[in-house]
Amino acid sequence: MNSALAAQPSADTAQALREHTLTLTVQPSDIDDLQHANNVAYLVWCEQAARNHSARVGMDIATLRALGSFAVVRRHNITYHRPALLGDQLMVRTVLSSSQGIRAHREFTIMRVDGTLLAECQTEWVWVDAFTGRPKRPQAGICAAFGF
Repeated sequence: MNSALAAQPSADTAQALREHTLTLTVQPSDIDDLQHANNVAYLVWCEQAARNHSARVGMDIATLRALGSFAVVRRHNITYHRPALLGDQLMVRTVLSSSQGIRAHREFTIMRVDGTLLAECQTEWVWVDAFTGRPKRPQAGICAAFGF
C-alpha cells in the first residue's frame, strides 16, 4: 500500500477535522447602546471559534509558533440577519472550507440554539512565518491536522 495514501484521512474524518462549534451566551459586555450584540462581538466570537478549533486539532498558537507559521486574518465579510440579545444562547459553527498555498478560508454561521440564523461570516486567512511575518506556506503536518 502506498504510504502517502495510507496517511490521508478518510473524507468523513477530514470533514470532522475542518469543523468546530462553539456554544456561548451573550454577555452584558457584548451589548451596545441599541441593546443588541455589537458587531465587534460577532468578530470576537468568530475568532474564539477559530482559536478553539485550532486548539482542538492540536494546533494552538504556541504549537503553530513553534512550528514556524500561523494564520492571520486578511479579510472578514459578515452578513447580519437578526440581532443577538443579552442572554441568548448561541452556536458559532466554523468550517475551514479551503486551504491552498498561503491562503485559507473559514465560514462561520452564528445562530441561536433554537436554530434562528443571526449572522454568517466568511474570513480569508493568510499563513505567515512566525518570525518574519512574511507569507509562508504551512507545513504539511499543519494542513493534515485540519484535514487538508
